[in-house]
Amino acid sequence: MTRRFLSRLLVACALTSPAFSQAADELRFCLRSDPKTFDPLAVEDANSDAVRYLTAGVLLRVNRVTQQLIAELAVSWKVERQGRQITFHLRRNVAFSDGTPFSAEDVAFTMNRMMDPKLHSPNADAFRSSDVPPRVSVESPEQVSILFAEPLSSLEQLFDQVPIQSARSRQKSAALGPFYVADYKPGVEVLLQRNPNYWKTDPRGVRLPYIKRVHLMIQQSREMELVRFRRGELDLVNSLDPDSFEQLAREAPSAVHDAGPSLESEMIWFNQVAAAPISGYKKAWFASTEFRRAVSESINRADICRLIYKGHAQPAEGPISPANRFWFNSALKPHPYDTVSAIHRLGRDGFQLRHGVLSDRQGHPVEFSVVTNAGNRPRERMAAMIQQDLAAIGIRLNIVTLDFPSLIERITRSFNYEACLLGLSNVELDPSAQMNVWLSSAANHQWNPNQKTPATPWEAEIDRLMRAQAAETSAAVRKRLFDRVQEIVSQAVPFIYLVNKNSLMAFSPDIRNTAPAAVQPQAYWNIEFLKKATQLAGNQ
Repeated sequence: MTRRFLSRLLVACALTSPAFSQAADELRFCLRSDPKTFDPLAVEDANSDAVRYLTAGVLLRVNRVTQQLIAELAVSWKVERQGRQITFHLRRNVAFSDGTPFSAEDVAFTMNRMMDPKLHSPNADAFRSSDVPPRVSVESPEQVSILFAEPLSSLEQLFDQVPIQSARSRQKSAALGPFYVADYKPGVEVLLQRNPNYWKTDPRGVRLPYIKRVHLMIQQSREMELVRFRRGELDLVNSLDPDSFEQLAREAPSAVHDAGPSLESEMIWFNQVAAAPISGYKKAWFASTEFRRAVSESINRADICRLIYKGHAQPAEGPISPANRFWFNSALKPHPYDTVSAIHRLGRDGFQLRHGVLSDRQGHPVEFSVVTNAGNRPRERMAAMIQQDLAAIGIRLNIVTLDFPSLIERITRSFNYEACLLGLSNVELDPSAQMNVWLSSAANHQWNPNQKTPATPWEAEIDRLMRAQAAETSAAVRKRLFDRVQEIVSQAVPFIYLVNKNSLMAFSPDIRNTAPAAVQPQAYWNIEFLKKATQLAGNQ
C-alpha cells in the first residue's frame, strides 16, 4: 500500500515538477510522424492535417464541442439558388502572418486552386456537384460569391475544411490561423510561431492566441510520448491508446479525459488496384465480396473492444460512428462473429478448408500480408488478434509494420501492399465531406483509388447516391440516400470496419481552458484559448 501511494505521488510530482516545466508561453505536444506536406490544400495524412488546423484560417468553423457552425474569416454568409450559390461577407482589416492583406481575392484564388484537377486536392471532391467547376465572383474586397452548377447540400458546412491561402504573398508559410510554420526539423519537430496579425480576441479584447510558440515534437513511439508527458516535457496528448489511458487514470486521474465515442474508426481493406504488384490469384480473392465478408465474420470485434481497448470502444457497424447521431444508420449491425458462416461463404466461392489450411479453387493456400504503422500499439495488437482469428478458418496472415511515411507511400503511390489496417479520422459530421472516400474517382477511395470509371456496379451505385445526396436540400431525403450508401458498404465490405474508438486524451495540470471533444482535433481544437497557469501567474 505504501509503495502504491509513493508511485502515485511520484507521478503527480513528475507532471507538475518545475524541473521539467516548459516556458510559460509555449506549448508542446506530439505528431506521430513527419508531415507529408505543408501545402494545406494537398493534405492527406493526419500529421499534415494537424499543422493545417493550427495554421490555416477558414471562412467558417465547426465548434468541436457544440458541433455548431460559427463565423471565422467570414462575418456572415448566405446560401441561395437552392443550394447552388453561397455568398460570404468577409472580415475587414485582417492580414496574413506576413502582413499581406486578406480579401475576397484570396478566397477566389483558394477555391480555383483547390478545384484544379492537376492538384488532386482531397478537399475538392466534396465540392464536385458536377463536371462543371464552380464559378467564383469577387464582388468587392469584402464579398465573394461561389456558384455551383448543381445544388450542394449543407454547402456552408464544407468550408470548415477549406484553408484560405494568399493570392499575393511570396511566403509559402503566410497564414491566417493562430500560428504559422516558423521552422521544420525533419524527424525532430515542427515549430509554430504566434501569428502577430491573428484577428481573433478574447472577451476582454486581448489578442489571441495566448500561447506564443507551439513545438510539435515528432515522436512515432507512443510509449516515449507517454514517458515525456509524465516527465512534464509535453503539455498534452491528443490521442491516448487505451492502455496508456488506464495507466494514467490510476496514476493521475485528473490528467485524463474520456470524451466518449469519437468519429474515428479502425478498419482493414484489401488492395484492389489493377496495376498493383500482386499475384493475379490474390487479386481475385480480394475482389470477391464473399471472401471479404468471410474475413469480416471471422474477426471477434467484441474481444478487440474488451482486450485491446479496455472497454473504451465498441464494435463498428459501418462508415458512420454512432456518435454522429443524425447520419448513423441504426438499422445496421456489426458483422457477427461466425466462423461457420465464414467457412460456408468461402465454400460458395470455391475455397476449401483441409487439414486446417484454406485453399482456393486452383489449390493456392490462402496467405496474405497486412501492413500497419509501427509504434501504434493497439493496431499491432489488433493485427495479432486478427491473425489468430483468421487462422481458425485456415488463413495465414503475415503482419508487416512500417514507419508512417513508408506506409502512406505504399497505400497512395506504389500500391505495393496486399491489405492494410489503419484508421479513418473523420473531422466532419456531414457525409458530403466523405466524397473523397466514396466517389470511385477519388484519391482516398482507398481500396481502388482514382478510377476513371467505376470498377463495380455497387461502386457506380454509391457514386450516384453520394452525388444525389450532395445535391439534395431535404435533410430527410439525404438521410435516406446516405442510409442506402451505408447498407451497400456493409454488404460489399470494401472496408472491414472493426471498432469505433472513444476520444481519449490527457492534459498537464498546468493547462487552462481545455474543452475535450469527440471530433478531431479533440484536445487542441480551441488552441487559441489554451494557456498555462504559469503564464497566468506571470501576467499578475
